[in-house]
Amino acid sequence: MKIAFVFGLCGLSVFFRSSDPISLSLTRSVTVDSLGACQGISMVNGKAYLYGDREVGMIRQYDLRDSSLTYTGQEIKLTQNGQDVINHPTGIAHIGTGPTFIGNSIRLNTEGTAWRAVIYAVDWNKLLRTRTLDNTLLNTIEDDACIQGTRPEYVQYQGKWYVATADYGHKTNQVRLYDPEKLRTAKKTSEPGVVVHQFSCSPWVQNLHWIPQKNVLVLIQNQLEGRRWRFTFLDLNKSLKSGTEHVLRVVDTDKPDELEGFALTGDLRHGIAVTSSRTNNVHFMNVTW
Repeated sequence: MKIAFVFGLCGLSVFFRSSDPISLSLTRSVTVDSLGACQGISMVNGKAYLYGDREVGMIRQYDLRDSSLTYTGQEIKLTQNGQDVINHPTGIAHIGTGPTFIGNSIRLNTEGTAWRAVIYAVDWNKLLRTRTLDNTLLNTIEDDACIQGTRPEYVQYQGKWYVATADYGHKTNQVRLYDPEKLRTAKKTSEPGVVVHQFSCSPWVQNLHWIPQKNVLVLIQNQLEGRRWRFTFLDLNKSLKSGTEHVLRVVDTDKPDELEGFALTGDLRHGIAVTSSRTNNVHFMNVTW
């Protein structure tokens, strides 16, 4: 694996909105290869899992040491019987208990006006062993409650875990909370009882990240369709109560590429953002509260 380091990031402009003291600063960027266009990052049991859309949808596992990523050699191909199934992975919802879900957002036309969104329930531990979806795929769920795409992430609300997702489009966007047990056995998310809560949100949401210590949901967004970085920090309880996003802080940067994912790396002070660029696609960040 080739990793190229980029220093001298003092020229990065960061713009803040709202009065909450949350801030982000980018410390360095690296190139992580063999991902195709990286679509997101999830931290599971101290390991970083980066997922992308190479020749097939895939997930790679990394050790995080001294603010660097080291590939462990563990690669999962999201195929079944050799066929590409989750070709464009857009979220991993995993908390160690209950089902694990992986999202797939499939563009059906070149204009990007027609999409198919699918959520897959998988046996995570078996997936790590077999490294494919063979005998690990538990259920396929059409996310027909969505407006554009799907990006599952576990969140906690009023003492219960839900699977949250959000839309990417430019209007009538929502964050929706799904009952994970009903979702695991559903054929489509519009079935009764699957969608439990929802609220409206701003556009171009690429991914979600839940910070339980702060009761904060981060919308990982683009400022424009497919361009420029935006992080929107929401108070989840107030958003659900009001029916619309309750914004604590919006952090915009002048980075021009397509922000795809973000995750804290084990504490509240450090995170990693990923983009779909072929180079300089992984970015280490400091967070202050």
